[in-house]
Amino acid sequence: MNKFSWYEAKSLEDALQQVNSTVSEQLYDHSGKASVFKSGGVDVFDLVKEGLLKPEKIINIRNIPGLDKIGYDPKKGLSIGSNVTLAEMASNPDIKTNYLALHQAVNHAATPQLRNMSTLGGNIAQRNRCWYFRSADHECFRKGGDRCFARHSDTGENENHAIIDNGSCVSVHASSIATALMAFNASVVIVNEEGEKKEVHMDDFFVTAGKDIAMENILQAKEIITEIILPAPSKNTKSAYIKQVARESYDWSLGDVAVVLEVSGDTCRTASIVLGAAAPVPYRSLEAQQAIEKKTINSENALAAAEAAMSKARPLTKNGYKVPLFITTIKQAILEIS
Repeated sequence: MNKFSWYEAKSLEDALQQVNSTVSEQLYDHSGKASVFKSGGVDVFDLVKEGLLKPEKIINIRNIPGLDKIGYDPKKGLSIGSNVTLAEMASNPDIKTNYLALHQAVNHAATPQLRNMSTLGGNIAQRNRCWYFRSADHECFRKGGDRCFARHSDTGENENHAIIDNGSCVSVHASSIATALMAFNASVVIVNEEGEKKEVHMDDFFVTAGKDIAMENILQAKEIITEIILPAPSKNTKSAYIKQVARESYDWSLGDVAVVLEVSGDTCRTASIVLGAAAPVPYRSLEAQQAIEKKTINSENALAAAEAAMSKARPLTKNGYKVPLFITTIKQAILEIS
């Protein structure tokens, strides 16, 4: 781990004046001249310890006033400050009552100890957890290299990797909470150094590998996430979230699914279905949504939606198991709502 200075930001303006590069930019430049933000710090310090991030200065934004609030209005919806911890979200009654899939996702994320440290903003902005990307000895596509080591047909270890949109980088995004947020059509509020705010739909917040291999989200150097906003659900909205892991203990997702349906009796009026650990970013399955909308919620139609979601799957050499895993999980999540 390299030496770095520590700066305690007193406000958003103060923090933004201190930073001079993004985490993504610093992965290509190990000169030690970068300054980076830290909130909960789980991912930032992992990158530092792994030798992938060598900042000159770490700017702590964890104690900036006003970013640690949760607010709910039945008409306006839910607002979650970027510094709210996952533990605080897990215990919030408004989230549990009105956004069940999000409550379930948070409670299945990480360990209780990490949920007490991790903040929502840091969770959705974290880098991918591919072991080649995290290895200082492998210059993969995302770090400016000329290959994806996981794709190699003989030696590539890709059992946890993407089965959809995996034409270049095949890593998957590490945030399973983002799966549920996207299913609820959440938006991310971002502030820049001029104090200007922009609200970005979560579908547009993440950047696919095919669009920009160096970036996983749209955050620029002098921008900070301040809150995440979820619209108010209708009274007929129901949701479910399921996460599949290799072990019963808290583990990285092999595949997770968030389903949000607006129902009328036993019929689905509108559907929002998002998959995690299926693609390099949280993946909205339009095929699954179209397959279940205006249909009776039953086993046959749930299976049809699940199979439609996998119509674009292109498994790698060692992760073909994810296709039946997702089919089973999507079907189960839809039926849990019925």
